[in-house]
Amino acid sequence: MLTFVVLFVTACGSKGVTGENNKNDKKVLRFATWDSGETLKIQQNIAKEFEKANPNVKVQVEAYGDGFDQKLAASFGAKNPPDVMYMWDFSTYHQSLEPLGPFIKKDKDINMDDFYPGLFNYSSVNGEVYGMPAGFTTMVVYYNKKLFDQYKIPYPTSGWTWDDFKTIAKKLTDKKKKQYGFGVSSEPDTYDLQGLIWSNGGSYVSDDGKEINGYMNSPETIDALQMYSNMVKDGIAVLVGGKNQQSGSDIFKSGKLGMYISGIWPLDGFKNAGIDVGTAVIPGFGSKPIKGLIASSAVSIAKDSKQKDLAWKFVKFYSSEKAIKMRKADLPVRKSVVEETKITEDELYKPFYTMLENSSNTPAFLLNSNWNEINRNLSAAINAIMLGDDAKKLLNQAVKDSEKYVKK
Repeated sequence: MLTFVVLFVTACGSKGVTGENNKNDKKVLRFATWDSGETLKIQQNIAKEFEKANPNVKVQVEAYGDGFDQKLAASFGAKNPPDVMYMWDFSTYHQSLEPLGPFIKKDKDINMDDFYPGLFNYSSVNGEVYGMPAGFTTMVVYYNKKLFDQYKIPYPTSGWTWDDFKTIAKKLTDKKKKQYGFGVSSEPDTYDLQGLIWSNGGSYVSDDGKEINGYMNSPETIDALQMYSNMVKDGIAVLVGGKNQQSGSDIFKSGKLGMYISGIWPLDGFKNAGIDVGTAVIPGFGSKPIKGLIASSAVSIAKDSKQKDLAWKFVKFYSSEKAIKMRKADLPVRKSVVEETKITEDELYKPFYTMLENSSNTPAFLLNSNWNEINRNLSAAINAIMLGDDAKKLLNQAVKDSEKYVKK
């Protein structure tokens, strides 16, 4: 999530002369990011490109790293936030952000139809856009082609079901080799499981965010989560990522995991490890439509910025075709860039966009302002479910413990 803050600074040696009153002065635009390492360099290069086109502006890139949320919250509280920032948690911060609708409406140069519409479900609150999409990933199934070939299993195709998935996982499992068909996180992020639950017709909350009873503990939600737990019970999946457990991506890289579900993040690591990797869309529950889940970042403007027009100019540049092409660590959010780069013609990347086209749901944290409190109970329940406890009992209890946080 990006917040853009623009400040006028006094030129070195000048007395009380600021901004455009002195040709030696530059406007300083503060831009906060959570990136580090190589991805931070990309943000710095984008900032330099903006400076080239706007020689009177200096973009001050502020790398908050792992302390991003804490530093951002503190800056909002002190009324001194960066002008522009990366943003994802719009439910928490939207009141500190500038609505972008008025900028979009009056800007004739921006083509909103060039962005995948599902992305705006993740950067809007109560129908108002607070962030322009910068990057995204959907969740896909990674599979080890070598293992599939070894067991003479056809590669998965669109239209496959969870029954197909479980059959394949069973064939790929060889406990003597410590080899399993699938990796299930023992402490999953509740966010990451929403696509699975939506695809079964379930949800954590109602569409208006005002009800959890009958949603978080619905038969559809219960069955989807119990299915993951049962695969571990049945021995065709292994728990990963918990205490004293290897991560799923590390086990996949070792060649001991047939299938693993994740976003774009581990793909380069799989390639570098020499894994002959394939990707596939998430399986469906029978004939029910598959629902995609997006992990996205957007660029936002601080409500307390003193240079909102300049901030918008940077936001627009950041979401331009030129800047998107520079963001090598992210999947392109513009249709025109996808068409130009022909990324969907690559079989490894095509499933990410198929899942994007199936992403029309809004995640729970954007539907209820008290989601953090509710999610603590839900997370504890799901962790216990993955360890073998009864999903129905635990989700009913999570609803009971969370009802007091639901705003009517």
